[in-house]
Amino acid sequence: MSRTTRTRLGLGLTASAFLLAAAVVPAPARAEGVTDYAITVDPSAKGPAIGRTMYGVFFEDINRAADGGLYAELVQNRSFEYSTADNASYTPLTAWTVSGTGQVVDDSGRLNARNRDYLSLGAGSSVTNSGYDTGIAVGSGRKYDFSVWARADAGSTLTVRLQDSGGTLAPARRIAVRKGGWARYEAAFTADRTSTNGRLTVASDAATALDMVSLFPRDTYKHEPNGLRKDLAEKVAALHPGFVRFPGGCLVNTGSMQDYSEASGWQRRRSYQWKDTVGPVEQRATNADFWGYNQSYGLGYYEYFRFAEDIGAMPLPVVPALVTGCGQNEATDDEALLKRHVQDTLDLIEFANGPATSTWGKVRAGMGHPRPFHLTHIEVGNEETLPTEFFARFSQFRAAIQAKYPYMRVISNAGPDDSGTTFDTAWKLNKDAGVDMVDEHYYNSPQWFLQNNDRYDSYDRGGPKVFLGEYASGGNAFKNGLAEAAYMTGLERNADVVELASYAPLFADKDDVQWSPDMVWFDNHASWGSANYEVQKLFMNNVGDRVVPSTATGTPSLRAPVTGAVGLSTWNTSAAYDDVSVTAADGTSLLGDDFSGDASKWTHTGTGSWSVRDGQYVQTDTAAQNTMVSAGDPSWHDYDLHVKATKKAGQEGFLVAFGVKDTGTYYWWNIGGWNNTRTAVEQAVDGGKSTLIAKPGSVGTGRAYDVDIKVRGRQVTLYLDGQEWGSFTDDKPAEPFRQVVTEDAKTGDLIVKVVNAQPSAARTAIDLGGAKTAAKARVTTLAAAPDAVNTETGTAVAPVTSTFSGVADTFTYTFPADSVTFLRIRRK
Repeated sequence: MSRTTRTRLGLGLTASAFLLAAAVVPAPARAEGVTDYAITVDPSAKGPAIGRTMYGVFFEDINRAADGGLYAELVQNRSFEYSTADNASYTPLTAWTVSGTGQVVDDSGRLNARNRDYLSLGAGSSVTNSGYDTGIAVGSGRKYDFSVWARADAGSTLTVRLQDSGGTLAPARRIAVRKGGWARYEAAFTADRTSTNGRLTVASDAATALDMVSLFPRDTYKHEPNGLRKDLAEKVAALHPGFVRFPGGCLVNTGSMQDYSEASGWQRRRSYQWKDTVGPVEQRATNADFWGYNQSYGLGYYEYFRFAEDIGAMPLPVVPALVTGCGQNEATDDEALLKRHVQDTLDLIEFANGPATSTWGKVRAGMGHPRPFHLTHIEVGNEETLPTEFFARFSQFRAAIQAKYPYMRVISNAGPDDSGTTFDTAWKLNKDAGVDMVDEHYYNSPQWFLQNNDRYDSYDRGGPKVFLGEYASGGNAFKNGLAEAAYMTGLERNADVVELASYAPLFADKDDVQWSPDMVWFDNHASWGSANYEVQKLFMNNVGDRVVPSTATGTPSLRAPVTGAVGLSTWNTSAAYDDVSVTAADGTSLLGDDFSGDASKWTHTGTGSWSVRDGQYVQTDTAAQNTMVSAGDPSWHDYDLHVKATKKAGQEGFLVAFGVKDTGTYYWWNIGGWNNTRTAVEQAVDGGKSTLIAKPGSVGTGRAYDVDIKVRGRQVTLYLDGQEWGSFTDDKPAEPFRQVVTEDAKTGDLIVKVVNAQPSAARTAIDLGGAKTAAKARVTTLAAAPDAVNTETGTAVAPVTSTFSGVADTFTYTFPADSVTFLRIRRK
């Protein structure tokens, strides 16, 4: 593959050509100047084909993405199954308020064995649900379907009301509950007015048992029963994704691998297992969500498959490999349990693809879909940090799947990082075994994405293909979208290696966030796409079918030495520091502190509680994260840093920082991080972190460690207890000007995609290499201030379309500062 030539080129552009290009999308007034570039296209050369499924989405139930999010159910904790296993603050009546008498019961009178709890409501009593976020959101004139499972030994009458603090939202409904056993009852509401803080109340005139109290909007996506919230589903559909990866993520490879049954003690902290999530909703299992709440599994595997089908995307499920990750990092050695999970995976494929007469195809057909879902890809495992143990189990899954379904592509993974020992070991195992595709995950800073556009240029064309299943640049500002867009040009250029890619995570409830950034944000009544969403949408809707080889000049770059002060920090840990010294390369002492006095040389910029105790500088708060204190001059460079560090208590080790510019820009050596399982050097730029080097490692409590960091130019060498731990050279330029050209076989368009992630316009000479084209191009531009973000009330980052009439074999176009621009040029 050709790479960008990083030389500046003077173009000698005419004033008329420049004005013609600039008139289409004027460069923002903040632009500090114009930098000249050249793009050369070779239409006679044949670049790699791009599959229609290259870009997709990854759905994981994080940030309330399912219950309270994409799943349209408006009642929270509808089955009274919440428990402290989900969240320490939960009870079976979380989100409910009882007036009169009522209690949640777990006995033989339950609705069914898997639905363990129900509410016993006394005569003349009522129960009210507060929904999600600020309440139950309803719209004036819209219809809502209520249902409940009820049992009354002597019969009863239920009165169901929708109201808010302002009064009634819809006329009440009365339901006669027949004498006898459990039965499902329904009613419909039409809202008289709009509210975002509604409440649903169910009152009874006689003792009644209630379960599965539900309220759905009638207008779900595609009007499906048990359906999806329309605005959120439509935002995904508008992307036109090639695939939907689900359900995780950490949901898949954490918790118990046992089932939900009496034999296992009805375990509530389990990995996501597909059989728990199909069949009638009232018979589905419940489970604790890894991210700190409950999963009702109302949105389950069947709904995932239907959604993928509805939006024209390929389903890509992920199943447990019986090796946990996400900080748990244990391998299950139960051979019978492993065989059961292997069989479950074979059964999943039958559920998706088997005839309606097969055992699991019949279940699918009974749910309303006799036709198969045409599953072709399946992933086993997610981000396992025990690569050898994982691969031994993955191999058993792979062998069984390919023996029965030889057409199935079985995807492995390379752990949770873009590099390091786990990554290298996993890739070697996958490559040696001839695995078809390997899933890579990484969350790094915008600078990392600008620096690593060429990451896949050197990958083995004969090895496993890459599925970039999770990536993001650490923020939802437009500067993050720009960095990701620049990186995506490299993904497309390497489409013969990178077959699939998905930004992550997909959804976040603004009032219940466990992970940020996210592509689409929402509350109980509105949703909005982030700047990153707009970038993904632009790329997904303009992929093309084949890369047209092209080259571009680069931006001049001067790389100063690693420069900055020094710092100490902790993360969920108490630690003590002593004998800090910083010595210049010529032997001059820059800093010395043995804490025999005070800590006046240090500035506290983070969280936590620091004090000098017994000649040590001690941080005592084991719940505080990033407790940074710093000392020295931000202009320091070429120095040796020595620290003596001792872990006192807590979850992790200690953090020693260097090259500290400010609170968001620094390097730190994270020793015993990630729940005391890994040691890494991380770089933070404007608050976004990326990992530069990482190895497995832990820190012992109470033991003093000698930490030494040698900074020379842009090379850094690290020593632990006198032994060299590792080194790196941070010398890759963060190239802000990136491009790729593709061809759309259906329309014949050349699609010139250019990212200009800098505060100056990019005046660019474009040579189409003799391609016969129309004189006009359709232009789509995303341009905004780097810190611009989209919110519920304002869309600062949005596409602008225009027409450019100056296309020729060679022509000039000025790309605005801080912009992503796509030129669609029709070939004759």
